[in-house]
Amino acid sequence: MAKDVDILTKNAKMYNEPGSQVFKDANTIKKVFAQRRTEIEQAEPTKSSLRIRNRRSAQGDRLSAITMALQAGSESDEDSILTGTVRYDTGESEADCGLSASDPIFLLYQTVRGARSVQGLLLAEPFLQLPARREYPDYYHQIKNPISLQQIRDKMKNGDYEGIEQIEADLTLMIENAKRYNMPNSTIYKRAQRLQQIMQGCCFLVEYDDEGDVSTANSDLGSSKRKSHKKNTKKNRMKMLYAAVTEAHETGTGRRLCDLFMVKPSKKGYPDYYQIIQDPMDLRTIENNIRTERYNNEEALMDDIKLMFRNARHYNEEGSQVYNDANILEKMVKDKQKELGPPPEEDEMGSPKLKLRIGVAASPKKARTQTTPLQQKLTDLYEAVTNFTDNRGRRLSTVFLRLPSRSELPDYYAAIKRPIDMERIRSYMVQGRYQDVDSLAEDFILMFNNACTYNEPESLIYRDALLLHRAFLEARRQIEDEEEGDEGGLGGLSVASLVRELIRNLFVSMMGHQDDEGRCYSDSLAEVPAIDPANPEDPPLTLDIIRNNVDHGRYRRLDVFQEHVFEVLEKARCLNRTDSEIFEDSVELQHFFVKIRDELCKNGEILLTPALSYTSKHLHADIDQEKREKLPQETEEDRLKREEDRKEEDKAEGAAGSQWLSGPQSSYSQDCNFENNTYSVGDCVYVQPSEANLQPHIVCIEKLWKDEAGEQWMYGCWFYRPGETFHLATRKFLEKEVFKSDYYNRVPFSKILGKCVVLFVKEYFKLQPEGFRPEDVYVCETRYTARTKTFKKIKIWSMPPSSVKLVSREVLLPVVRVASMFVSAKDKAADLPDEREDVPVEVANGEPGCQYYEQLHYNDMWLKLGDCVYIRSHRLVRPRVGRIEKMWLRDGAAFFFGPIFIHPEETEHEPTKMFYKREVFLSSMEENCPMTCILGKCVVSSFKEFLSCRPTECPEEDILLFESRYIESEKQMKKFKALKRFSLSAKVVDDEIFYFRKPIVPQKVPSPLLDKKIEELEAKFADMENLDEDMDDLDEDDDEAAATPSMPPSQASTTSDMDMPYTPPQSTPKIKGMSKKEGAKRKINMSGYILFSSEVRAIIKARHPDFSFGELSRLVGTEWRNLEASKKVEYEERAAKLVEQQERERVLQQQQQQQASPRAGTPVGSMMGVVPPPSAMGMLNQAMPPVPGNAKSPPPLLKETDAASGVLPVCPKHVCERIGLPAPPPTTPL
Repeated sequence: MAKDVDILTKNAKMYNEPGSQVFKDANTIKKVFAQRRTEIEQAEPTKSSLRIRNRRSAQGDRLSAITMALQAGSESDEDSILTGTVRYDTGESEADCGLSASDPIFLLYQTVRGARSVQGLLLAEPFLQLPARREYPDYYHQIKNPISLQQIRDKMKNGDYEGIEQIEADLTLMIENAKRYNMPNSTIYKRAQRLQQIMQGCCFLVEYDDEGDVSTANSDLGSSKRKSHKKNTKKNRMKMLYAAVTEAHETGTGRRLCDLFMVKPSKKGYPDYYQIIQDPMDLRTIENNIRTERYNNEEALMDDIKLMFRNARHYNEEGSQVYNDANILEKMVKDKQKELGPPPEEDEMGSPKLKLRIGVAASPKKARTQTTPLQQKLTDLYEAVTNFTDNRGRRLSTVFLRLPSRSELPDYYAAIKRPIDMERIRSYMVQGRYQDVDSLAEDFILMFNNACTYNEPESLIYRDALLLHRAFLEARRQIEDEEEGDEGGLGGLSVASLVRELIRNLFVSMMGHQDDEGRCYSDSLAEVPAIDPANPEDPPLTLDIIRNNVDHGRYRRLDVFQEHVFEVLEKARCLNRTDSEIFEDSVELQHFFVKIRDELCKNGEILLTPALSYTSKHLHADIDQEKREKLPQETEEDRLKREEDRKEEDKAEGAAGSQWLSGPQSSYSQDCNFENNTYSVGDCVYVQPSEANLQPHIVCIEKLWKDEAGEQWMYGCWFYRPGETFHLATRKFLEKEVFKSDYYNRVPFSKILGKCVVLFVKEYFKLQPEGFRPEDVYVCETRYTARTKTFKKIKIWSMPPSSVKLVSREVLLPVVRVASMFVSAKDKAADLPDEREDVPVEVANGEPGCQYYEQLHYNDMWLKLGDCVYIRSHRLVRPRVGRIEKMWLRDGAAFFFGPIFIHPEETEHEPTKMFYKREVFLSSMEENCPMTCILGKCVVSSFKEFLSCRPTECPEEDILLFESRYIESEKQMKKFKALKRFSLSAKVVDDEIFYFRKPIVPQKVPSPLLDKKIEELEAKFADMENLDEDMDDLDEDDDEAAATPSMPPSQASTTSDMDMPYTPPQSTPKIKGMSKKEGAKRKINMSGYILFSSEVRAIIKARHPDFSFGELSRLVGTEWRNLEASKKVEYEERAAKLVEQQERERVLQQQQQQQASPRAGTPVGSMMGVVPPPSAMGMLNQAMPPVPGNAKSPPPLLKETDAASGVLPVCPKHVCERIGLPAPPPTTPL
């Protein structure tokens, strides 16, 4: 089973994205399974085999329910049982036990019987029945008086308990039996502990009603009684509110309105009810909660009553009996609450029956827990959407609170596969289903996307969904900004800085690498010259130059840094012998460099670079090859040097012997006295310098003698100070360091200035000479050859033993190295050379005259096959992205060929769609482009690569994400597997890839069309409001037309004599914010849907006067969708003609305003003899016969126009016939 669970979770994590809900659930399932398995195995008792076998068989059934109740990320059941909050269940009713609800015996039983953990597990479940004798025979051997809750319940029913002390004793016995039989770490043992804590922490306060009943206070579970005079105001108010619902009857018939709300519908009769309604509620449950005091306050009761009525309206059809009864009862209970007035304060209310005082307050139906940071974020986001209003103060979230009923919009559930509303989201928040903000965002975005998918793009609900979508994203962005501060999510990510830090750490580790004596291996390499004598044309390069480049962050690639370090080390070995200190140090440093490099890169798991291709095996091979080449030459040099040294020694000994023999006879000794000081062989002394401005020389005595004249002499090896050697300024030395030289000479005692001590480096830091000042103690670890001006580390200290006594230091000396006196002379830092080269390639089907390349340098950029570049694009906000799959030169001009990537704003999609930040889509375009259109380089990464790695040389803002291909013909985005990969030659420099330790979850951003679409819809709806005002003004103009003629009296009489047809008055629609005289001055963005909405909204509002603006808009959208296609085309044509007509009127109005009026009160058109064309909104035809049955027909909603204008009649009757609604009843005008 463990293997199958592992396969299950592994498959889920492999297929789903990191950070998704399925990915998190898979981790949780694996974690919970391992935890429960460990607990079950550890809980097994080490007793008889029969008992183990019997307990195993029954334990699985009990633990299965517990395991199913575990929630992801929550604590274990055992821990929550002991530390969590307790909820209480009803268990049995008073009638089942034969006791009243106020009886303390029943209350104590009910407290233990109904206690639940925070996960909803019934704590008393293992105590309901006694264990079976067949499965647990040893239980009845150990437990002499077994008892369970079933037996206690039977005793209550038979009246065997006379007082609360007796039931308390039985409950205690039951708990102690469980603790005695079960192991201390078992689940049942911990449940027994929790139930015992509940019993011990309870304090019952029992009150009877005001009719003379006795009040008893039992703080010690039945020890004493006392009276209580507090009145249960809170519970009485709840009972009154409940009675207002249950005692309501229908006027006339006397039908009880609450009968259909008493119990929940049957699951067999109404299976879809529990799929639509997430939180069912009925009056019986409410009554039980009141009786058992599960409501903390009156608001909790009202919430459940409102939930019950809301569920009824959601499930049932509008106008049905249940729907109407819910409205009536809800109004009655609200009126009753107003009649009772505000509820009293908590300290003024007493509990009539039972108060449970537990260490943690016993929570009723909804426990008030401390809000976690995640819950606070989710609540803030939910309230940001709920409380969002438009510029007119309308709350946009009202229509999204509940889904439409299936009877009202059956096609909604056919079109929308995953319906969701804000109430369901709220219930998910309460249940703790959201593990992070992203999961809440997914449901909100799904809800907004459903609204945009089902409703028309020009409907009000569509616009409201976009506004709420934007409001949610802004609220989420504010929360993220507060959390991250200046980090900026992925914007603060800098892979280049991580690579520079890795290079710095590698360089510091190499330069600080020391031997056992604390000497840095890099010190000897300070003598390596910057210019290679074998290649003087190469740029200078030393460790100091590399240090300067590292400090200034010039290295962006590890392979370039490694190449420079290896060049310095190889130059050091090339210029020095194989047995020299520099050679050995360079080998050690290069080995150490490779080792630390692999550790920092984790062999390519963190940084994948071409530098890793050079391993320790390659280094060993190179070192062996260098030694094979240099050893024969060095052997010959050693032979010649030995011969030369032998000759020099013979000459020196001959000269010294002749000198000594020619002088007085000498007598040698191991020590001698001079000026009250004793000097011995092996001592070190100061010798007077040859020049006055020099420090005293240091000489180690090897021979002592006195000539015949009585003068004392010494002969020994001279030690040089750093200033007396030839070295580079970059070399560092130990404090008080001297060097054993190859110079020997004799000195008379008259030139000795005093004693000093020279210690070998292995002794200097641990020991100190007794009786010497610190400034007279020196350290030596290197010999210096003056002839060759070289240093070499001393391996064996071969100086004569000294008479100086050495003692241990109390505190070891620290290893401190100081700079040379020539440190002011510094080499200049050189720029990093780029050693890449153009790499041509042969193409099988290439065009003649073209030279193709795998790698090409163009416009200060190195390009290779597979790279992506920004290309110049006209009339686009952002440049497109092209991928180089071929590149060539022809007649000196460079070109490339490859597919084109486009940005989200170049695709067709819903404005609510979310995209990853910097996401691009592969298009169907493949083009040949000149390289002159390239603006810069970028990287297009697949989704998997975007999560896990980055190229080191590309800034984060130029890393683009790609996972889909946009199909232009289908207007769809489909997942794309992978782009074409190239196998390049070894000369092409590959990119260095940095891998993250933890995957980075990319952020999602709103569509770039969201703000644009909102602006368009707001402009259209603003015009729609103006259109509604225009229609209202038409009615006013009609009333004024009868009293105000449209022509002067003279012209009116003339036309009447000539029997000219009557010209109806013309009206210009009034624009919001303008007077009627100004007329329309701007173009209205009219559409067929807006025109249809302006006609139908008034009719629907007359039928549903109580509907909100959003509900009316939803009905308008439904009618528009149900309209025939031909009628929709008709409305679109009318809207187009209306726009043209209004544009002509606007131009004519401007012309009329520019001309001066010749006579006040006379229309300009009448003076000029010009009759304005008919209005786009139509005109009232006086010759039209009245509607049958109504002598005084009211003016229509929209006026008819002449047939030549192309505008069809739009009176309410005709509109209703077109959309399938009954015509509104005729009304009498005032």
